[in-house]
Amino acid sequence: MNQASVSRRQFLQAGVGLTAATLGVFSNPGYLTAETPGVNKNNPLPHASWKKLPRWRGFNLCEKFTLAGNQPFKEDDFRNISDLGFNFVRLPMDYRIWIEGDDKRKFNEQALSEIDQAVEYGQKYGVHVLINYHRAPGYTVNNPPEEQSIWKDDDILDVCRLHWQTFAKRYKGVSSDNLSFNLFNEPAGCSEEDYYRVVKTLLEGIRQEDPDRLVICDGIDWGGKPCLSFKELEVAQATRGYAPMEISHWGANWVRSQEFPEPHWPMSSFNSLLFCVDKRETPENTRKPLTITGPFDDVDELRFTVGTVSSSAEIVVRFDGKEAFRRKFVCGPGKGEWKTSTYVERYKIYSNVYDMELSVPIPKGTQKIEFATVKGDWLSVSKIKLVSTNGNEAVATGVADWNTDKQTLLKYSRDTRGQGQGAITGGVVRDRKWLFENNVMPWLEAQKEGIGVMVGEFGAYNKTPHKIVLTWMEDMLANWRDAGWGWALWNFRGSFGVADSDRSDVDYENWRGLKLDRKMLDLLQRY
Repeated sequence: MNQASVSRRQFLQAGVGLTAATLGVFSNPGYLTAETPGVNKNNPLPHASWKKLPRWRGFNLCEKFTLAGNQPFKEDDFRNISDLGFNFVRLPMDYRIWIEGDDKRKFNEQALSEIDQAVEYGQKYGVHVLINYHRAPGYTVNNPPEEQSIWKDDDILDVCRLHWQTFAKRYKGVSSDNLSFNLFNEPAGCSEEDYYRVVKTLLEGIRQEDPDRLVICDGIDWGGKPCLSFKELEVAQATRGYAPMEISHWGANWVRSQEFPEPHWPMSSFNSLLFCVDKRETPENTRKPLTITGPFDDVDELRFTVGTVSSSAEIVVRFDGKEAFRRKFVCGPGKGEWKTSTYVERYKIYSNVYDMELSVPIPKGTQKIEFATVKGDWLSVSKIKLVSTNGNEAVATGVADWNTDKQTLLKYSRDTRGQGQGAITGGVVRDRKWLFENNVMPWLEAQKEGIGVMVGEFGAYNKTPHKIVLTWMEDMLANWRDAGWGWALWNFRGSFGVADSDRSDVDYENWRGLKLDRKMLDLLQRY
């Protein structure tokens, strides 16, 4: 390590255990400058400000993503990322890595020096570094949850302020063109007012040490929605590129992907969620029946699949307003007629996946079919089949849409081509236009307010068919190019990445000891 690193170590050794209020009395130890040996002066990074972020392109590096997987960052990653034409890395990290034991106010210099190395590698290879607390004191999206909540507990908020203030003092003097801070990963379970209050407190600590540090805040609700009130805090914001989850997380075991339909892109679907008609806390339109209009002259059987049930729910099927089918589902632990059982701690209920196909004969002359949840909480209908008299099936796929404020209206059309097979149309077509309207347009409002925007994470798990991933990914990349946004794939090496992703349907290229996904790389390089 260079002399600046020695000064950093002496500084933190002197400052460990101090409160956020007393930390500011120490003088700045200095850090890398353009004159530091090894700094890349021939590949300057674009200017970055909270009002206008550069169109960075790069990756998340996950060496310190969890305490259990902690290891130093790899210089080769920075070299390779730069040589492949990219200029950005985000470092999602677990704060438990740099504390001493269970003492959240005492810091481990060795762990911090490994983060210093990443900042140095970024300067050396012309790669902007975004430091992110993926697990921050008082908040995480991972398991186990934090014992204290930063949204409610001022003590843990003060601890988090101390951490960010320590980082701010440590890197004072490093240009925001080279280094920025990302306070939390995907805040959720809080109001925008609570999020604002917490961010304001952390910014006060950071700016006490380094008034010019660029800060990028993830949108609220897991990065999905911009916070326009944050403009007065003078921070940029970051969104996500995982929609729809049925594409990005197909086969992932940390989400309930067993409920997902087989991935296609573009994909047509209806909203699978049927909320109880008496569930007043949901919009009235979402409690209306799921409806298919006919006529159904050439159809003699309805088959539908009940996917997930929350707590308990009773479904009714009506033909032309007359009840034709009713069944009650009651969730519970252990084994049962369901496929899986999950206890939802937040609501103190069981939510079970049934994946159960049910059948109802359709009377001749039927003009309308309705599905409704009449008692209980909610359930999902994941697939609908209309079986014609010759055995052919018209199929519609359901996808849980938690953001909609209306129910789906479908239409059945009998075969008009002499092939004996009708079709179910309507619902939502998810394509590039859908991605733009749902995942870009809300953030363009933030841009109009003078807030810089980027995509902090995106990508698809290695179980989603590669051809589908590339088609979907290009639609997102094209939208972001049009919006002027930069992005960071999750990850560089690993199950979402361009290298060592272990996909079964990719012919990898050997490159510098990596198994390189050349088709994905070529796509990213084009955008």
